[in-house]
Amino acid sequence: MGVAGAKRAGHRSRTVYEDWLAWLPEEMDQLFDSTRNELESFNLILSVALDEALSLCEERQYVHAVERAAVFGELFDRLATRLSMVIRGIKSHGSHFGILPSVTALSPSNFRGATAQKISTMSSLLARVLFRSRTRFFHKLHALEEIIEELQRQVYAVIVTISHPSTQEPEREWRELEVLAYDLNTCMGEATILLKSYFCALPPQDLESFRQALVEQAPAPLYRIPMPTYPLQEK
Repeated sequence: MGVAGAKRAGHRSRTVYEDWLAWLPEEMDQLFDSTRNELESFNLILSVALDEALSLCEERQYVHAVERAAVFGELFDRLATRLSMVIRGIKSHGSHFGILPSVTALSPSNFRGATAQKISTMSSLLARVLFRSRTRFFHKLHALEEIIEELQRQVYAVIVTISHPSTQEPEREWRELEVLAYDLNTCMGEATILLKSYFCALPPQDLESFRQALVEQAPAPLYRIPMPTYPLQEK
């Protein structure tokens, strides 16, 4: 997603790929870049936290690994919440102003987890029979929201499980966190592409209303990841 030069084209694009390469007016470009950079910064910090937790797990330092996992869970929820904010902002503004950007169907092959693959498969199948571009656009937004919410639930459940001293084969649970982080990264990529296409379709006079929509649609974090409150035994 970090394509630095993806902004130069001379006219309104008709495909998602052309949108990604398209030039944006300066103010739109600044808002797009600031939103994308914020998401990428969240994702980078999330990746570092996960790497630290997995390294400690491999060294069988489970007490410290679980502490890092709880931090990872908080960061995961924060990125998921910010992604939901962007998606809801697009949905709210698009439904009110009737702006429809270019859109492509979700690809199940871009996800690793069973739940995300199931939702994206159904979304892709429906996209083939939804002839109205408006329906396809909003259905994709809804599918991304659904995937993100399910990922949050699963991360919370995994961290609760690995925090319990009686958990057997903890390494398997830890690797599930890696899969969930991968799928959240895929959602971030999809949301960033949708955002760029939306800017390409956005009339300049509607920029401020869209900026406000991005601010107003911030949801509360879905889960509060609990830090361990009891001593764990190193295994």
